[in-house]
Amino acid sequence: MIDHEGIIERIDGGVAHVRIDSQSACAACHAKGACSAADQGEKFLDVAIQGESYNAGEVVRVEVSKHLGFKAVALGYIYPFLVLMAVLITLTLLGFDEMRAGIYALLSLIPYYLLLYLIRGRIGSAFTFSIKKTITVQ
Repeated sequence: MIDHEGIIERIDGGVAHVRIDSQSACAACHAKGACSAADQGEKFLDVAIQGESYNAGEVVRVEVSKHLGFKAVALGYIYPFLVLMAVLITLTLLGFDEMRAGIYALLSLIPYYLLLYLIRGRIGSAFTFSIKKTITVQ
């Protein structure tokens, strides 16, 4: 399982709106201003509540199975890279100059990401998150 700590912002009829403070691995580094450690930010998830009762402001663990994490990486990075490379290689072999082949290869990603956007509901229903109460030690 992949898990992150989050805070429940509000609860609307069986769905918890959870805020996750996302930080890259190097966000705490003293030299982060000199590199590209700009992955800090808040992310929001809607998670169906099952079983237990939760309250706004409660700290929880948001979990998703690892294979769904790999699926997200494939959809967002691996498949577009393969599309880009296939178009680039095909156009180069067909005799297009490198600049034109590169531009067309980059433009080929527009339909890919447009398709992902259009089927986002179907994709989103495949990604199921769960939340668990955190154990606080006093």
